[in-house]
Amino acid sequence: METSPFPAPSRSLLYHQISVLLLTFFAYASFHASRKPPSIVKPALAPDPSSNSTGWPPFDGAGGTHRLGELDLAFLSAYSAGMYLAGHAADRLDLRRFLAIGMLLSGLSCIAFGLGFFWDVHHLLFFIAVQIAGGLVQSIGWPCVVSVVGNWFGKSRRGLIMGVWNSHTSFGNILGSVMASSVLEFGWGWSFVIPGLLIIVVGFFVLGFLVVDPRDAGFEFATPVSEVEMSDGVGGAGEKPDLGNVEEVGLLEEGSKLDSSSAKAIGFVEAWRLPGVAPFAFCLFFSKLVAYTFLYWLPFYIRHNAVAGLQVSHKTAGMLSTIFDVGGVLGGISAGFISDRLGARAVTSIIFLVCSIPALVIYRMYGNVSMYFNMSLMFLSGYFVNGPYALITTAVAADLGTQDSIKGNSRALATVAAIIDGTGSVGAALGPLLTGYISTRGWNSVFLMLVLATSLAIMFLIRIAKAELQTK
Repeated sequence: METSPFPAPSRSLLYHQISVLLLTFFAYASFHASRKPPSIVKPALAPDPSSNSTGWPPFDGAGGTHRLGELDLAFLSAYSAGMYLAGHAADRLDLRRFLAIGMLLSGLSCIAFGLGFFWDVHHLLFFIAVQIAGGLVQSIGWPCVVSVVGNWFGKSRRGLIMGVWNSHTSFGNILGSVMASSVLEFGWGWSFVIPGLLIIVVGFFVLGFLVVDPRDAGFEFATPVSEVEMSDGVGGAGEKPDLGNVEEVGLLEEGSKLDSSSAKAIGFVEAWRLPGVAPFAFCLFFSKLVAYTFLYWLPFYIRHNAVAGLQVSHKTAGMLSTIFDVGGVLGGISAGFISDRLGARAVTSIIFLVCSIPALVIYRMYGNVSMYFNMSLMFLSGYFVNGPYALITTAVAADLGTQDSIKGNSRALATVAAIIDGTGSVGAALGPLLTGYISTRGWNSVFLMLVLATSLAIMFLIRIAKAELQTK
C-alpha cells in the first residue's frame, strides 16, 4: 500500500486555517501601522503658517508641503518597484522566513526615520533615503501574506473571508494612528519608534508559528463542506469520504492536490498576460491613488480645514482620521460578501466606485458644517473608497492567481498579487505626490483629481463587468 510522503496532520485543518488568518492579519496590520506615522506627523513637520509652531526643517517654510509630498513619492515609488521583485521572489523562497525578514527590516526603517528627531537631523536626503529603504522592505509583506492565505483557502467563499481578513489594512491604519497620535506630544520621533517596535515583535511570532502551506502540516488535499455533505448518500453518491470531521474540511477547493506538480513558478510576463490581470491592475492604479491620498493626507486636511468654525489639534486630527478606516473595514467586508453572492467581482467594484464619487463630493462640500457631518461623511467615503481597493487586492488577486488557465498553480499567486498591488502602488505614489502640489491651489482641486481618478478606475472594469453580467 502506497504511503503518503507528508506527515500525518497533528491538528485539524480548521485550527490551521484560523491560525493562518490571525497571524497574517496581525502581520499585515503591523505593516500598515508602521506606514501611518508620516501622515500623523505631517502637521507637526510642516505646520499651518498661521500657527505658532515652527515646524521641523527642512519641511518648514513655503515649500514644506512639496517636500512632504516628495517623501511620500520616495516611499511609494520604492514600494511599487519592490513589489514586482518581492512577488517574483516570494514564489521561489521560503515564505515564512521571507515575510519575517521583511517585517524586521520594515521595523528598523520605521525606527530610523524617528531617530531623525532624536539625532536632530535636518537633511532632506536622510529622510528620503530612509523612505526609499522602507518602501523596498515593506513591499515584501503583501505578496507573502496573500500567497499564504491563498494556499489555505479556496474560491467558494473567498470574497467574504478575504474581505473580513483584509480589514487588517484599516485595523493597522487605526492602530498606527492611535499609537502615533498618542505619543506625538512627546516628540514626533516616538510616533515612528513605537510602530517600528510593534512590527518587529509581530515578525518574531510569524517566524515562530506561521505554517505557509497545508503540506507542511500534513494535509494532501481537502474537499468543501458542501461536497462532503452532498456525497453522504444523496442521489446514490455513495458513502462520505473519510476526511475526518466536517468542520475540518471547510474552505480549500475540492481536489486541490498539494503536490509538487505545481512547483514551477510562473514568469512575470506570463502572469501579466493572464485574463483579467491587466484591467484589474490598472483599475487598482486609480483606486489606490484615491485611497492612499486619504491615507497620507487626511490628518493634514482635517487639521487645516476648520470644522464648524473650529480648528482641531494635531492629535485630534489624527484620531478623527481613523473614522475613514473604520468605514473602510465595513466597506471591504461588504464588497467581499456582495461579490460572493453576485459571483461578479468587477460589477461589485464598479458599484462601489460609482457610489464613492458623490460621497467624496459631499464630504468636501458639507464636511465642515459640523463635527457630526464630518465624521458621518468621512465614514461613508471610507466605506466606498476602500471597498473595491480591498476586494481587488485580496479576492480578485487570489482568483486571478489560481484561475483555470494555469490549473490553479499556487506558485503564480504571489506574482499575480504583486503585479496587481504593485501597479496599484504606482498610483498610490502618484496621488500623495500630486496632492502635495495641488493642495497649494486649494482642496477643491485635490477632490477633483480624486473624482477623475475614480472615473478612470471604473472605465477599466467596464468590459469585464459586461462579461460577468452576460454570464448571468
